[in-house]
Amino acid sequence: MPVLAFTNARVCRNGTLLPSSSMFFDTVTGLIVPPPSYPDSTHVESIDLENRILAPAFLELQTNGCVGVHFTNYSDDEEYLKNLEKVSRWMVTKGVGAFWATVPTVDKDVYRKVLPLLKTRTFDNGATLLGAHCEGPFLNPSKKGAHNASLTQVPSSTSSIIPSIYGPSTSTIKLITLAPELSSSLPLITALTQHPSPNIRVSLGHSAASYATGLSALQAGATCLTHVFNAMEPLHHRSPGLAGLIALPPPPHHSNNNDDDDRAQATTNPPFYSLIPDGIHLHPSTLTLAFRANPQKCILITDSIELAGLPDGVYPGNNQIPHQQRKIGNRVTIEGTDTLIGSCCGMDECVRNLVAWSGCGVAEGVRCATENVARMMGVDGEEGRGVLEVGRRADFVVLGDGEGVEVVETWVGGRRVWGRGG
Repeated sequence: MPVLAFTNARVCRNGTLLPSSSMFFDTVTGLIVPPPSYPDSTHVESIDLENRILAPAFLELQTNGCVGVHFTNYSDDEEYLKNLEKVSRWMVTKGVGAFWATVPTVDKDVYRKVLPLLKTRTFDNGATLLGAHCEGPFLNPSKKGAHNASLTQVPSSTSSIIPSIYGPSTSTIKLITLAPELSSSLPLITALTQHPSPNIRVSLGHSAASYATGLSALQAGATCLTHVFNAMEPLHHRSPGLAGLIALPPPPHHSNNNDDDDRAQATTNPPFYSLIPDGIHLHPSTLTLAFRANPQKCILITDSIELAGLPDGVYPGNNQIPHQQRKIGNRVTIEGTDTLIGSCCGMDECVRNLVAWSGCGVAEGVRCATENVARMMGVDGEEGRGVLEVGRRADFVVLGDGEGVEVVETWVGGRRVWGRGG
C-alpha cells in the first residue's frame, strides 16, 4: 500500500516529545502526508510503535570518513564511488539519513579528484550524500590541529580563488570552514555567502580570532562555528574569543553601551555552532555549558575519521595525515603524540552522550542532530530534511521505547534501509 502509518508513537519535533502521535507517509514519493480521510483511510497500512520514539534521521555535518574509508584517499572514480556507498551503509546503522563529506586541508590535486564525486547522490540502503564540507585550506597554522600547516593558505578577497584551489567542481561544496583573522577572509566570506553564486555557507574554525573579529565575520555572512573549543582560542572571562559568540542573543536587543562591539552585537544573528560530544574533545561539563548557551543553534558532529567502525590498533595515515594513527576506543592520535586527529563515535552515540551528560530530553538532543543542522544548511524546506512535518521527506529513525537513544530502524525516503537484527 502506498501510504503507511506509524501510530502510538512519541514524535520528536522542535525539541519536544509529542506523546500518542501518528505519522503518515507515502512510500512512493517518500514524503510525509496528512492523515487520509475516509474512504481512503481504509487503504492505509498501520504499524503500532507501542510508544517507541520517532525522530528525524540524523544529519552528519562533519565526517572525514569511517569503516576504512577516508574522503581524501583516491585511486580511481569507480573505487571512490564504491567507498562512498560503503560509508553510506554504515551511516544508517547509526541513524544517519544524510551527510556532508568533509575534505580537510590537502593538496590541490586531491581536491580536484574527489570534489567532483561528492555531488548529491543516493545509495540503495544507505544515507544520502548532500555534498562536501571543505575544512581548509584557509586555516590559521597556529591552530592547525591535525591539518598539514604547509598546505594552509591565505585567501584572496574574491570567490575566484575557490576554483583556483578546489578546481572547477565548486557546486559540490556546500560549506567551508575558515579562519576569519586571515587577510582578506572577511570580503571572501561576503563573496561566498551573499551572492547567488557560489552560495557556499561559511563556518569559523581552526582560528586564533578574537571575539571582535568573529563578530565581524558573522556580519560578513558566516553562520556557524566549527567544533567549538577545539582548534581555537580558549574561552577566557575577559577575552572570550570565537567560543564567546555562542552566547550572542538574537537581534535586536537594547544596549546602553556605545562601543563598536556592543553595537555590532545588537544587530548580529547568533551563530550555529558544532560540538564533538565524544568525551575526548570536550569534557562533559564543557559540552553541557556550550549546549545550554543556545540549544536552538547547537549542532552535534562526530568529526569521525576512517578508523570509525574499525577495531583498536595502529593504522596507516591518509592523504591528510601521512603519519601512523593510533586508535583506542573513540580516541585517535598521531602515533607517538597527543595530537587528536578526529573521533570514532557514531551520531547515535553523540546524541546519547548529550542527553546523558546535560540532562536534556531526548527530543532536545535529537534536535541538535537534525532540525538545527537542516536549518543551518538550508535543507529544511519543502521536501526537505530534519523535521517530521507534512511535505517533508520521510527520513526518520525509530528509537527504543526507553529514554535512551538506541536506534532500532532507519528509514530514508519512506523506505526502511536498516533495522537492528537485519
